Amino acid sequence: MGNRLSKIATRTGDAGMTGLGDGSRVEKDHLRICAMGDVDELNSEIGVLLTEELPKSVADALSSLLLKVQHDLFDLGGELCIPNYTLLKPEQVEQLDVWLEQYNANLLPLTEFILPGGTRAAAQAHVCRTVCRRAERSVVRLGWDVDIHEAPRQYLNRLSDLLFVLARVLNQASGGSDILWNHSKEKKK
Repeated sequence: MGNRLSKIATRTGDAGMTGLGDGSRVEKDHLRICAMGDVDELNSEIGVLLTEELPKSVADALSSLLLKVQHDLFDLGGELCIPNYTLLKPEQVEQLDVWLEQYNANLLPLTEFILPGGTRAAAQAHVCRTVCRRAERSVVRLGWDVDIHEAPRQYLNRLSDLLFVLARVLNQASGGSDILWNHSKEKKK
């Protein structure tokens, strides 16, 4: 993949079409472009999470992890951009499983659903999780129409789980706890 960022404003998309990495052109609302956009938005939301003040006990490890995820998401976006091309490797999906096990091991088991929130960083991790689920839905939807490899779908599925776990880790590391869903609210009269 060459460096093609010498000119940002090309005006070639003014009519509603855009170029893919293989040189073909598709509509800007094509399922492939929507999936790429959702992955890009997820990467941007993770960038916002990285600007948050993370608890000192986990800051270095989580910053490194999230930066690695951002690079992986660029690979995923590149793979989506070039039909029939592979950039995301099974090892990248497997790494998410390792992190999931590592970070989930120190959390109390959940007995109830939790609400997104707690600290700002944890709340932003939940935003990342929900954007990740949307990106996953877009990639799955694209896969019904065109052949795509398994790794992008698997990566997003695992990543959304990891982001949920990391939100809990961030709350715990800050001395807080998860906000449990109050499912037995009293009925208003």
